[in-house]
Amino acid sequence: MRASTRREHVAGPAGRIECAVDAPEGDPRGRALIAHPHPQFGGTLDNKVVQTLARAFVELGYESWRPNFRGIGESEGSYDEGRGEVEDLFSVYRLLSPPVILAGFSFGAAMQAMLATRVKVERMVLVGVAVTNFDVPRVPPNTLVIHGERDETIPLAAVLDWARPQELPVVLVPDADHFFHRKLNILRTIVAQCSG
Repeated sequence: MRASTRREHVAGPAGRIECAVDAPEGDPRGRALIAHPHPQFGGTLDNKVVQTLARAFVELGYESWRPNFRGIGESEGSYDEGRGEVEDLFSVYRLLSPPVILAGFSFGAAMQAMLATRVKVERMVLVGVAVTNFDVPRVPPNTLVIHGERDETIPLAAVLDWARPQELPVVLVPDADHFFHRKLNILRTIVAQCSG
């Protein structure tokens, strides 16, 4: 399935939000909203993990929306320690026709978990969720959590400590670091198999 990418601009609480939208051929079966890693540490909608998630969802027939958080690319505003970033995601979410999947990587995964306490979602996919940096809430029981065995940024033990009280399975990618270097194809396969 070939995707075509377009740019959209959404009105947010701090101004314009830049989004890359990857559309499947034909009518989409739903929408996937994908959040990128920390904006103060180089995170953008072009992050390789975020792009991998978008491709996986397009292959599953979803239209994938990748917003830039405030202050990144053409998105207006400045970093707001997670509060405004959740509001930005909510602004994009409100435009999407259901069903909606929320997905995110690292900081973006934590922001999506916060957004999920306020909105209706079909499924969540959280990769390298930043549980050591933010108070990440409980997530729906069908959430797919993926983590790298050798994640040096968010230790696996911390993710397990967060997941354990929720009885939430964690899919482990052997020998993968935080950014899934040389493991992106495995990540894509996991998402495709578990979210189809």
